[in-house]
Amino acid sequence: MGLRRDDDQVDRSPAAPNDAGVNLYSLVPARSWGIAVFAVASGLAGGAFGAALIAVINTTLNDARASRGVLAASFLGLVVSRAAANAAARLFLNRFTQETLSHLNCDLTRRVLATPLWQLERVGIARILATLTHDVAMLGWAAQNLPSVTVNLAVISGCAVYLGWLSWSSLLVLTAVMAAGALIYRLLIRRAYRYLQRARDTRDRLFQHFRALTEGTKELKLHDARREAFFTKRIAPTAEALQRDALTGVRHHIVADTWSQLLFYGLIGGILFAAPTVEAMGAKTLTGYVLVMLYVMNPVWSVMDAWSIFAQARVSLQKVQDLGLSLAASNRSTGGTDQGSAEADGWERLEFEGVTFAYPADSEGRAFVLGPLDFTLKRGELVFLVGGNGSGKSTFMKVLTGLYTPQTGQIRLDGAAIADHNREWYYRHFSAVFTDFYLFDTLLGLDSPDLDQRAGHYLAQLELDTKVRISDGALSTTALSQGQRKRLALLTAFVEDRAIYIFDEWAADQDPHYRQIFYERLLPELKGRGKTIVVISHDDRYYHLGDRVVKLDYGKLVREQG
Repeated sequence: MGLRRDDDQVDRSPAAPNDAGVNLYSLVPARSWGIAVFAVASGLAGGAFGAALIAVINTTLNDARASRGVLAASFLGLVVSRAAANAAARLFLNRFTQETLSHLNCDLTRRVLATPLWQLERVGIARILATLTHDVAMLGWAAQNLPSVTVNLAVISGCAVYLGWLSWSSLLVLTAVMAAGALIYRLLIRRAYRYLQRARDTRDRLFQHFRALTEGTKELKLHDARREAFFTKRIAPTAEALQRDALTGVRHHIVADTWSQLLFYGLIGGILFAAPTVEAMGAKTLTGYVLVMLYVMNPVWSVMDAWSIFAQARVSLQKVQDLGLSLAASNRSTGGTDQGSAEADGWERLEFEGVTFAYPADSEGRAFVLGPLDFTLKRGELVFLVGGNGSGKSTFMKVLTGLYTPQTGQIRLDGAAIADHNREWYYRHFSAVFTDFYLFDTLLGLDSPDLDQRAGHYLAQLELDTKVRISDGALSTTALSQGQRKRLALLTAFVEDRAIYIFDEWAADQDPHYRQIFYERLLPELKGRGKTIVVISHDDRYYHLGDRVVKLDYGKLVREQG
């Protein structure tokens, strides 16, 4: 979704900042690192016990002089110790995983809430949804694989220590061969990464089409040619491209895995048949190397299998970074400001001084600019804002409420310039019902002992008391007509009881009866309570009820009637 200029959707926002410094470590909560240390220590202990267990088995097979009782006791003790260490490692690592995933979900949500509206509109709903669903799930899947990968790496490390104790020279040769094989594996797997990246980009497009499917269902159902074209030219090709790229990535990964398996079995064959002829290896050393290679086969393959998961997680992490959501803002308190104690109702004058907000030029070089505007809003006024489509009315409202930050000029409230440090305080002056409003099924953030009673009073005024009930702030239903849903949005605004009310074409979906009630009863009642009201409206028969009529024409104030 691009930035909205009245009813038109256009992608004309300033470039988003680049949060290139974000990495996986920044997504891990600080409190989880202690758990990770215990988990890794437990995994390393499990690996050491596993290597010692192989040593005991190897000694039992090759050393007839060793005490069978001591070996049996050692075997039992190492089995119990290894099982306990592995259980502890998995317990700690799974806790680490769940804390990290929970932190990631909360952190991304806070970033979305703290990021400026123009930036979210530039990113688009489809990309945000893909990130909050697919990418977070993929990062969680990778995190869930961390326990087994860490334990398996610990097992491999412990076994390497044992092999070095048996024969350092053989371990060096083995390490060199495996390093060369790992390099070839890396070259093979790089192609898989490219296709995984392409598949992730394609998934973004598919989410866009799914959004069009859900929001444009009525239009698609009414027009069979459009419906068929949407499926054959949008959904089907994108789904096929996603399938093709994903399968190609998997095929390249299978080739790389096959190479790793051939390398592994080749090493075992070399140890069995070639090593004894090149280097004099005793039976104990030879048996130890074969046992270790067989023992670590599954751990190595598990690590290899997890590699593709981590590769996809890396793509998802890059997608999270590419959203460009505000990092500094995500660490900010959502309510604290240096003017937080100020009374939202205790204001007298709101002023625009040379305010402008410009959208980037489109492909034809045309750019829409709101302003420069000099505008004053006084406490207790009822102002009608008028103008044709594309005149900038909705953009004006978003600038007025602080959702868009002016690129030049200043907004002042009783002489106080509005900036980031007091923006939350400024927000608290406004209640708004925009044309693209969202209706929550609960009166969130409006806790008060008499909330249900107050809301019930407004339900009756809005003639919805026979359709909707409120209990503990929860609406019994939101499955209503668009006009009735707008009345519920108005209910929320009334219960908020803010100082300034913004209504963007609110009456457009109302029948004549309730339109009249809105203009002739509800607005005067709000004004009588000292509220300030700004209404975008084309209902010129009611303009006489306002204190002023302000007209916008392509971003400029061209007329003001008192």
